[in-house]
Amino acid sequence: MIREVFMPALSSTMTEGKIVSWVKAPGDKVEKGETVVIVESDKADMDVESFHEGILAAIVVEAGGTAPVGEAIALLAETEAEVEAAKQQAAAKASNAGGEAAPAAAAPVAVAEAPAPATQNGSTSTGSPSGRVVISPRARKLAKDLKVDLSTLQGSGPHGRIVAQDVELAAGKTPTPTASSAPVAPAPAAASMPVAPTPAAAAPAPSAAPLGQMVPFNTLQQAVVRNMAASLAVPTFHVGYTITTDALDGLYKQIKSKGVTMTGLLAKAVAVTLQKHPLLNAGYTDQGIQYRSGINIAVAVAMEGGGLITPVLKNADQSDIYSLSRTWADLVARSRSKQLQPDEYNSGTFTLSNLGMFGVDRFDAILPPGQGSILAIGASRPTVVATADGLMGVKRQMQVNITCDHRIIYGADAAAFLKDLANVIENNPQSLTL
Repeated sequence: MIREVFMPALSSTMTEGKIVSWVKAPGDKVEKGETVVIVESDKADMDVESFHEGILAAIVVEAGGTAPVGEAIALLAETEAEVEAAKQQAAAKASNAGGEAAPAAAAPVAVAEAPAPATQNGSTSTGSPSGRVVISPRARKLAKDLKVDLSTLQGSGPHGRIVAQDVELAAGKTPTPTASSAPVAPAPAAASMPVAPTPAAAAPAPSAAPLGQMVPFNTLQQAVVRNMAASLAVPTFHVGYTITTDALDGLYKQIKSKGVTMTGLLAKAVAVTLQKHPLLNAGYTDQGIQYRSGINIAVAVAMEGGGLITPVLKNADQSDIYSLSRTWADLVARSRSKQLQPDEYNSGTFTLSNLGMFGVDRFDAILPPGQGSILAIGASRPTVVATADGLMGVKRQMQVNITCDHRIIYGADAAAFLKDLANVIENNPQSLTL
């Protein structure tokens, strides 16, 4: 039997995918569970594995090409005798591209089923559709060489598949980059470091502009375009607040040597404040207000080449600041090489957006689809202010500006949230380390 390998839906918002690279070449034998192709979805490169064994007879969409979800990208033959027929079918498909599809006898088959849409508050099941644990051949070989018990591992690949990096991490080794983590110019950590950027916190280096040319959107930019278009349908309002950061800056200086980031501190401060204001962590539905069962803080990060991604610190209110900062460092590192799983960037319930490291003092952020609020953070600057005893003094202050969905959140709700957030940052930042 000749089977069509079609473009899988790797996220709930994915409408088309780009072929990053083919792991298998025409004529190669494919085992069940083996990675066949690497596909770029909206915001990540993901390994796609086969649920069938056979021979990769022909590739319909070459590396660099795109295809809508559900469209055939290759043909898989069961036997050598079927390979030539599969090649002819692939040629017919190519010649009919843009026109009426040629009749095909190939039976459609998913190379990888789409992950269930990520929930707003946690990850979906990571098992394969059949319920079994899928292990890549390279991971299985590494586990044998490094004497790692595979039954103890949680896979980070699609559908919870155990990949080589999982084995290497379990063995205490530095993960070896794979084809799906091809070198990408890193998005600086500063893109996610609010308020107090370090010398390394530089803006993404601008690439040479192709003057006079039209450059198509990449898949990440296309995803941003769709999300922003959806956001225009939401009635929003903005509320600003000035927060003195001297106490927070002092705490940061004390504990940054332990790996704590300013992003972690601000995310923790917001998460703790959201415990008192669950409405700001809620979302609108046609049936009513959807209160979240967890506080998942998404932080906008600029990506090299255009677009942005929002890695998510899940249950940020329940994590200590040291674990939160380590998690953030891992998320940023994997976002640079587009290795985040969909649930790691689309499960946010509240978003932080920071342009302070660019010297921006205030700005309005656009509300992400499905969320009720996003907080824009400006730079922390020395400011001359009147002290409590009526004298003049200098304090570091930052401007924050919250954007809210006015269908479920009102001005007083946003103002009360910002007042309590300022109280934590100004008067009790030590509570963030508890």
